[in-house]
Amino acid sequence: MLMAPAWHGWVNDQIEQLQAQDLLRSLKPLIPGHSAVEVLVAPDVLHAWTEECDPQSCAGLPTEGSSLRLFSSNDYMGFSAHPAVRRAAADAALRHGMGPRSSAVVGGYTFLHEELEQRLARLKNTEECLLFPTGFAANMAVVSALCSSPDVTIFSDELNHASIVDGARLATRQQGRLKVYRHNDMQHLEDLLAECPQGHRKLVITDSLFSMDGDFADLAALVQLRRKYAFLLALDDAHATFVCGKRGGGAAEMFGVEEEVDIHIGTLSKAVGVHGGFVACRAAVKSFLLNRGRSYIFSTSLTVPVVAAALAAIKLNEQEPERRKHLWRLVERLAEGLGMPAESPIVPLIVGSEAAALSASAQLLQRGLYVPAIRPPTVAPGTSRLRISLSAAHSMQDVDDLIDTLRECSIIPVKGEPQQGLAKL
Repeated sequence: MLMAPAWHGWVNDQIEQLQAQDLLRSLKPLIPGHSAVEVLVAPDVLHAWTEECDPQSCAGLPTEGSSLRLFSSNDYMGFSAHPAVRRAAADAALRHGMGPRSSAVVGGYTFLHEELEQRLARLKNTEECLLFPTGFAANMAVVSALCSSPDVTIFSDELNHASIVDGARLATRQQGRLKVYRHNDMQHLEDLLAECPQGHRKLVITDSLFSMDGDFADLAALVQLRRKYAFLLALDDAHATFVCGKRGGGAAEMFGVEEEVDIHIGTLSKAVGVHGGFVACRAAVKSFLLNRGRSYIFSTSLTVPVVAAALAAIKLNEQEPERRKHLWRLVERLAEGLGMPAESPIVPLIVGSEAAALSASAQLLQRGLYVPAIRPPTVAPGTSRLRISLSAAHSMQDVDDLIDTLRECSIIPVKGEPQQGLAKL
């Protein structure tokens, strides 16, 4: 059946506009193996991918399948391909299948889900934890369920995850109020807090480690403001869980403010290496979200193999702290090679235009390295970038090769030359 003409024309017009603006995206099927940072790519896929970025970069591409080293994954600990994680998922699938396929509240919750919640609560030093199908769903539930009334004001950093933004939009449709403060600008936040009507309940929510800039929220200042203005502090710790802190407890542990954070939101799809989300919090907040969080109530629970794999990753996090130390040594090595500071395993190289970011990414692809070009709407216009993401599965040689290739492609200057055209963050 054909699409209605008005819709057909509109969709095609939108696609053409995206293509003209260098904003059109497509899917590239990769062939995963047993490495968290290396995949195979078929020659036709590589050609189409590179041509999409920069047709001139296709010359000299291999005609056979190639391997790519990934600097694009959020698998910061390399657990997704760890033998213990793979084995846990396989054993659970053979023993239990996928598990009950219903929402958690009507039968999809198993003893393994309960154990994972308990282990995550201990990791985050909270009373309880509630699992979600994704980190996106977790943020949506926290913001929309807690803040959908006219006597609540949400205060959100302007660079927060899209899931926080969408949760806040949903809350405002239910009469909640939203105030957005400039990125990490604590004076602006305090000005907004001071203007909040007396008697309003207040939620301040922020990413702990910002996914596109690689910088941290000012947790020390947020804690001081929390004491002064008595707001609920929610921390989206998606990119810091397992990465930060002596135990891998996240940014709050690293900065020594665990007890000052009311709600810890996290994901299992990044450093944990599997899939899903969670909210670690007080028992009363868990009960409320379980009964009022629509993205929890109306979603099918996580599959048993995924839960078993996450439990295996938590054990590895406890047993192999050297992985986290190695990751931070890689961060230091990359910062030294780039000649610019790096606060975290997320290191952006801002190149400006969408076309420049695509061209730079294509040059690296041609040389067997994948560093994604990040463009609007993920980042603001004029700030398109290469986003380097490090993993404990990388070696020092991997990082050295990346630095050398960035220089070879003139994306960063040769050592000793002045830096031009690349914003220091």
